[in-house]
Amino acid sequence: MAFIRKKQRERQLQLYSRERFSLLLLNLEEYYFEQHSANHIQHKGSQSERKIRGSLKICSKSVIFEPDAISQPIIKIPLRDCIKIGKHGENGANRHFAKTLSGEISLIFSQVYFIKEHNIVAPYKIERGTMEYVFELDVSGKVEDVVETLLQITAILQSRLARTSFDKNRFQSVSEKLHMECKAEMVTPLVTNPGHVCITDTTLYFQPLNGYPKPVVQITLQDVRRVYRRRHGLMPLGLEVFCTEDDLCSDIYLKFYEPQDRDDLYFFIATYLEHHVAERTAESYMLQWQRGHLSNYQYLLHLNTLADRSCNDLSQYPVFPWVISDYCSAELDLSNPGTFRDLSKPVGALNKERLERLLTRYQEMPEPKFMYGSHYSSPGYVLFYLVRIAPEYMLCLQNGRFDHADRMFNSIAETWRNCLDGATDFKELIPEFYGEDVSFLVNSLRLDLGKKQGGQLVEDVELPPWAQSPEDFLQKSRDALESDHVSEHLHEWIDLVFGYKQKGRDAVEAHNVFHPLTYEGGVDLNSIEDPDEKVALLTQILEFGQTPKQLFVTPHPRRITPKFKSLPQTSSYNASTADSPVSPGEESFEDLTEESRTLAWSNITKLQLHEQHKIHKEAVTGIAVSGNGSSVFTTSHDSTLKMFSKESKMLQRSISFSNMALSSCFLLPGDATVASSSWDNNIYFYSIAFGRRQDTLMGHDDAVSKICWHDNRLYSASWDSTVKVWSALPAGTTGAQRLQFELLAELEHDVGVDTMSLNAASALLVSGTREGAVNIWDLATATVLHQIPCHSGTVCHTAFSPDSRHVLSTGEDGSLNVIDVQTGMLISSLTSAEPQRCFLWDGNSVLSGSQSGELLVWDLLGAKISERIRGHTGECPAADPSPLPKRAPKPAFPPAGVLFSGRQRPVRPCAVVAPLQTLVGQRPASLASSRIWIYADRRLTPKWKL
Repeated sequence: MAFIRKKQRERQLQLYSRERFSLLLLNLEEYYFEQHSANHIQHKGSQSERKIRGSLKICSKSVIFEPDAISQPIIKIPLRDCIKIGKHGENGANRHFAKTLSGEISLIFSQVYFIKEHNIVAPYKIERGTMEYVFELDVSGKVEDVVETLLQITAILQSRLARTSFDKNRFQSVSEKLHMECKAEMVTPLVTNPGHVCITDTTLYFQPLNGYPKPVVQITLQDVRRVYRRRHGLMPLGLEVFCTEDDLCSDIYLKFYEPQDRDDLYFFIATYLEHHVAERTAESYMLQWQRGHLSNYQYLLHLNTLADRSCNDLSQYPVFPWVISDYCSAELDLSNPGTFRDLSKPVGALNKERLERLLTRYQEMPEPKFMYGSHYSSPGYVLFYLVRIAPEYMLCLQNGRFDHADRMFNSIAETWRNCLDGATDFKELIPEFYGEDVSFLVNSLRLDLGKKQGGQLVEDVELPPWAQSPEDFLQKSRDALESDHVSEHLHEWIDLVFGYKQKGRDAVEAHNVFHPLTYEGGVDLNSIEDPDEKVALLTQILEFGQTPKQLFVTPHPRRITPKFKSLPQTSSYNASTADSPVSPGEESFEDLTEESRTLAWSNITKLQLHEQHKIHKEAVTGIAVSGNGSSVFTTSHDSTLKMFSKESKMLQRSISFSNMALSSCFLLPGDATVASSSWDNNIYFYSIAFGRRQDTLMGHDDAVSKICWHDNRLYSASWDSTVKVWSALPAGTTGAQRLQFELLAELEHDVGVDTMSLNAASALLVSGTREGAVNIWDLATATVLHQIPCHSGTVCHTAFSPDSRHVLSTGEDGSLNVIDVQTGMLISSLTSAEPQRCFLWDGNSVLSGSQSGELLVWDLLGAKISERIRGHTGECPAADPSPLPKRAPKPAFPPAGVLFSGRQRPVRPCAVVAPLQTLVGQRPASLASSRIWIYADRRLTPKWKL
């Protein structure tokens, strides 16, 4: 997967130089400075003397000679093992280093490594004992410089960086404008390469100090899709840039010497991306995953990326869970829960007996305590799995050696058993186990990985009985990861690795406590002055592994499997009916299928202004449409309830109940009575047949801000800090019959309530307050399930998704927030430049009315605005579903009329008619408003419209 693609890119870079040399031949924190064409003189002064042509490479901790002939091994001489460096034949016993006047350099040392003989990747050969090697430089005048370099090897890196700068001749265009330049290191697995970073108005450049593997790396900003700040060695110094959307393999990973340099470069690129690429957050990915638009595999990849996991940093390599526990059966039964691992527990807690031993040790341990002596992800574990495709990395990590053959990655089942029973083995998996490339399971390079105790050679990985081939193993592993069982429980594993059970008391209770050095903030390397101690601690951090950055601090929601998926707009049904005339029919809109509703939402961006009517003197706050579509009822700040005829397009009635504003309205079942709420603390009921006020409910101590009706129950929200639930006794046969209401429940808030709405089953209610809190209530028990302070200022509107899994809220602060109903977690937040006064949504898309009068179509999953629909000259009020016409003719597409109220300056949308149903008013602003606006889809020609 990611690591394999990284290897492919490296091979392409190697074609640039065609060298066997690699930075993987260096030690940790070792740097490659320069190279010189030279000859290795063997048996100097004897009859068998011969010269081997190659290049001499000067590094901070070693001297490396790479012969041109691949039959000859690469020679690596550690400087710590050097006894003398000087002119061949010079005695100079009291001098550790001696300058030479010839073109020859003599190195006397006690240990040397031979690497890649015949270009075969194999464990390094080591020769010990005092010996002398002589190298002849092509340019004899360079000898003094080379020796001087070796004399000052420890200080040379920073001095060279300070003396050099980015070569401006490398710019792609003379018109480029330099923004900033600084020192940095390019990070690849197990290797860092120092150089200079430069960014212009169009391009990001990195110029390695040593020119390896090529003189300059460049990335055009227009190609950048993502940029992330990273931890490196638990320090906030990393920056990773991606030019693709769905890959963990970045285009460049940089480590800076100063956090400020990193942040300056990040903000420059991020500012550029604001105009080109939508920002992605853990919450936005969570919403896509919950609603089935991201697979489990894709979601885990995104979480790893957001949590600082990178294929460039083996101490923070992406981590994936073991999901299968059955590696013995002949058939893999994904319908059997026993096939799967318990995802609510870390690997170390899966074996009860082992856990008891670990807990006993934990209780007896002094502070700081930890349960596990090793981590679930570390460079050693990553290369344990990948040794067959990345042998050079394993040799680099283990000082030129492979692990013992019996401890290699020999068998899937054996590895799983060891993770269950081993005293110090708690490792999880890597993404490659759920990818498509099987090369890490097959010894295709024919590596000599040793012999096991039984005499068998280490070859391909032994697969479970249920896997017929490596390809079959990966496919079935992926099927298991995407299975219903794992989808239902994956959030539990996310809580452990990326979520609230990662730290603190919850981690202790979940038996999920690792060594303090693995956590962000576990140690401050800047506070350590001793360089040797700092290097030792950094080595421990990088080799032990690191816990991912914590992404969630509350329980992660479960996954939702939607019953219906969005249909493409290019479907044959869409194409064939887009311009078809509407045929009359007797089916109501309520009889339309979910597929039709989905198609209607897919065309919501095509709305156009159809009609507008001025019927009020001030803001329209609520709209209700009669069941047969013949009449529209509206309430307004001008304190009137008005009845408008669809057919005659004339105002039929105007009713005033008091001198206070009316805030919302709805039609009772049967369309005989209109209910409206008022700022005078009352709720009024108007009989259409008798043309008079039928009843008044005086149930609040302050203005009533919102009312709604379901199943003979009235719900009223008020500025008196309550939402009240009333039971309506069955009305008589005459419209003049007074309604009887009994108070069933009172939902108390701390401050005034400005909006509320019910879910489809009327089992849950969501309310929004003046101080920005969203409250989710269980109506069966009249208790609050969650209180989420997610807005700064008044909540304008709230509504449940059609499946009741999520709540969307908008506020005066301009934000649109999606909340998970089960956990109360804020899982997505979008910000607009102005308040969105009202909205309708289908769980994925949102149609909202803004302060300026625009209608906005939002793609929640893509975290962006899909369409701006203009037509108002002012603000748009709030929204709420109300009944649709019972006998509306069924068009080829569902009807798509949208009704809004307008203002003479800002605008506030009031109503949406089928298929989006009806919007009803919210507490409006102060400016006058008097119009209603009707929008229609230009591709649709429904017979039923206002």
